[in-house]
Amino acid sequence: MKTRYIDLIEQTFDFPKDEFKLNGDDLVWNDLPLMDIIARHGTPLRITYLNKIGEKIDQARASFAKAFAEHGYSGAYKYFYCTKSNHFSYIIDQVIDKGVDLETSSAYDLEMIELLIERGRITKESTILCNGFKDDRYIQNIGRLVNKGYHVVPIIDNMAEIYALDEIINVPCDIGIRIAAEEAPKFEFYTSRLGIGYKDIIPFYMRNVGRQRKFRLKMMHFFINTGITDTAYYWNELSKCVSVYCDLKKLCPTLDTLDIGGGLPIKNSLNFSFDVDYMIGEIVGRIKDICEENQVAEPHIFSEFGSFTVSDSGATFFRIIHQKKQNEKERWNMIDGSFMTTLPDTWAISKRFIMLPVNNWEDEYERVFLGGMTCDSDDYYNSEQHVNAIYLPRYREDRPQYLGFFNTGAYQDTLGGFGGIQHCLIPKPKHVLIERKPDGTVEDRVFAPQQSAERMLQLLGYLPQEEPVRKG
Repeated sequence: MKTRYIDLIEQTFDFPKDEFKLNGDDLVWNDLPLMDIIARHGTPLRITYLNKIGEKIDQARASFAKAFAEHGYSGAYKYFYCTKSNHFSYIIDQVIDKGVDLETSSAYDLEMIELLIERGRITKESTILCNGFKDDRYIQNIGRLVNKGYHVVPIIDNMAEIYALDEIINVPCDIGIRIAAEEAPKFEFYTSRLGIGYKDIIPFYMRNVGRQRKFRLKMMHFFINTGITDTAYYWNELSKCVSVYCDLKKLCPTLDTLDIGGGLPIKNSLNFSFDVDYMIGEIVGRIKDICEENQVAEPHIFSEFGSFTVSDSGATFFRIIHQKKQNEKERWNMIDGSFMTTLPDTWAISKRFIMLPVNNWEDEYERVFLGGMTCDSDDYYNSEQHVNAIYLPRYREDRPQYLGFFNTGAYQDTLGGFGGIQHCLIPKPKHVLIERKPDGTVEDRVFAPQQSAERMLQLLGYLPQEEPVRKG
């Protein structure tokens, strides 16, 4: 009878798979020796494999190039990165190095953009898309950059924004309009709170945008919360959006771009199956078909891939420090960290990541529950995407057991509050950046050590704050 963990995986999945393989008894990810990394840095540990970011950008660009060629599509494609997925400098540097422009969501995003401008990372040839609801600070920051000659494109989220922008901007400015998509049936509301409704787009243009010369409508923006999926719902919303684009294009000759937003799915299981080439090919083909039916030139296509860009670059590791047998059937493996604070999506939206042991693959396996270090009953992880259970090598006190959560590079740090106060004062883990150089050598550097008790006490007001760094 096959009872080893490796037997379980081979019987369940096609393994080795993609970026995962074994070196003896240990897991290897993207050809990185994980046990060596853990031995050097300890756990809990978050790592970012920087090379993966460029690989994902290249993949999407190649898929669009292939689709454009197959469909004889005459527009151009441009890849944007939405900064909200991961704002950290090491991510933005990788993205900009690949010639990708940025999409922002708040006023403070634009203050980050201004720092990048000061450092020469963003120039007046760059395009910055400004999405989201815009408060006074956001409007002021947009206006300041536009008036300085930077190609900042505010995407109108509600009708009042055009008046606020008009008061602060004093030079010609390209704008976009976001369409408020109808939400999937599972949502508690019918229409997205973001954007302007389908039926209001053309009246809004005719009454406001089309009657003045300062703003030039260049783009329609479309995004739905469920992301890009091969479902009737997605195709129906995309078709409605392109139809609105065609109707508006007949009235507005400057309109020439359709932003399809983001939402390409990321791997959440070794069983993950999603054909990026097929989906992008279908999107491009449907846009072209609808435009031809309406006798309208097909638009340039923008995308704003965030999670797709950065998720696969991240991994988080824990050590099992104890096993609690609460009854005859339930074994709780306690980790040296917290799910709620380190991987908050597992708690907030029951998100599942690829979870695999890092070592002891030749050992027998057992079903377990995983418990975090906080005193909250919700700090646990009890299932995987493909099965309502977790199986790991059998716990033994005489040897360590490490486990990894993969594709954790999007949102988790910012949702968890990087460097702040965490639930039960659980510290943020050490964070290491890993990069493979052109000659094949691998370098790692510590981006942030594990959060210290002193830093927590400073934030809580028990110790004096460090003096802030001041300019000039």
